[in-house]
Amino acid sequence: MDPFLKMDIFFAVTTVVVVLFGVLSCVALACLIRLFITLNRIASEVHEEAEEIRADLDVMRRKTKREGLRLAHLLTFFGKTAKRATKRKRAS
Repeated sequence: MDPFLKMDIFFAVTTVVVVLFGVLSCVALACLIRLFITLNRIASEVHEEAEEIRADLDVMRRKTKREGLRLAHLLTFFGKTAKRATKRKRAS
């Protein structure tokens, strides 16, 4: 076989592999970008929920200092948290 023909075959195969690798890299990069967008959305939702729970705990703490520890304070806190959880499930 002619050495130039071998060289042409090698370069053709190499070109196909490089193009295939480039396409697969672009697909993987697109999937990573979508994953990071989803993680960012989830992190923001967790942050909002944590802020709401922190506010509820602050209210419960103030009521406990003012009125003493009562079962009603705990039930109110957990009731608010449960309402938020069910409201978010319905919205989804």
